[in-house]
Amino acid sequence: MVLKILAIGDTANNAYLLRKIVKKSKIDIINFPRVGDAKYTYADNVQFFESHLISKQVKKINKIKSNYDLCFVCSWEGARVAFLSNLNYIFFFVGSNIYQQPFIKNARTSYLKDPIHKKNFFERWFLKQVLNSAISCVTYGGKRFENQFKKFHSNVYRMDMFPMDEMFLKKHIPINKDKKKFTFLSPQRQGLEKGMDIIWKAIELTKSDFVMLQVDWFDRRTPEESRIADEFIKNKPKKIEFIPIIKWEEISRYYTWADAVMGQMRWRHGSIEREAVVCGTPVLNNSDYNETYLINDKECISEFLPHSNDPKELANLIDKIVEDKEFRKELHKKELEFVTKLTNKELIVLTWDNIFKESYEKCHSINRKKFNLKILNLLSSIMENFYYKKKWEYKQV
Repeated sequence: MVLKILAIGDTANNAYLLRKIVKKSKIDIINFPRVGDAKYTYADNVQFFESHLISKQVKKINKIKSNYDLCFVCSWEGARVAFLSNLNYIFFFVGSNIYQQPFIKNARTSYLKDPIHKKNFFERWFLKQVLNSAISCVTYGGKRFENQFKKFHSNVYRMDMFPMDEMFLKKHIPINKDKKKFTFLSPQRQGLEKGMDIIWKAIELTKSDFVMLQVDWFDRRTPEESRIADEFIKNKPKKIEFIPIIKWEEISRYYTWADAVMGQMRWRHGSIEREAVVCGTPVLNNSDYNETYLINDKECISEFLPHSNDPKELANLIDKIVEDKEFRKELHKKELEFVTKLTNKELIVLTWDNIFKESYEKCHSINRKKFNLKILNLLSSIMENFYYKKKWEYKQV
């Protein structure tokens, strides 16, 4: 039996990549409308909601859900719509959704004074119901976050492996852009969450001659993050230059063109770092010895460097990667061996098809009948009409 999966929303193109490789499941994606800077990072060939209004999104899902066996979400926005549509869904946690839980009151990070999520009691209760109602939870981030989610949900899978889009495995013609000195590329949204403070301090401590091209895209989820972004932009190191956001379909040519890619310094690597390595470019990204990766039932250590988030250590590595060609080659060789194991297509397909199969066997239908959501949907409709309609009414073109 081939399971028909409805993916609501997509984060970092995870549903898009799964759709291309799974064998015992067929995934259709309906994504949220493209707005702002995020529109540059989406993959093509997916369907979109025609409105940001939740009530219209739920109405759309209710019209098509009978065509599917199970739902897949990888964001709170997607999970919210799946919950209000009374679906059985798998909740895949990636990115900041792993460690920033909006149902926890005033949860703070170690690097920001204000909480990212400021929810009232009703909002936190509602989001906790959204989590509780997931048929399964899948989390990236290693054993630490697997154990964390087991405190909140009874059926948790750990997934440390990610598929690699075939477009990155091909030979690429570098972009036609002058390069006067050694060039780092930093193509992702930047902020304290990604270790911007560590990276920029390290660059100030370097002695070698290079430039780092940073896309002009910064975390601005809260007033505090906006203030921090403005301050860093105003006082950026001279070796950093801003460039426009890079479209997803063009990113591989930038990877190939750059001499090295700057990753994250406060979190384990993501898709950008893996893609750059596969395209032949060495990467600097924080790698904690305590944060292992589960590959073929074995705990493995990342080959990325540095192994701490000390700006001095990062500065020394930057100078070494700029000045030592043999070091660059050896570092990339080790990173490529690691990423190749981490993106093993056969293992990933087997694992995800098994997750879909086991999750479906728990419910045998996409329809969930545990909650009567008429009141919640009515409240949602009233709230969005009072507060959000003028701001979020949006027609996809």
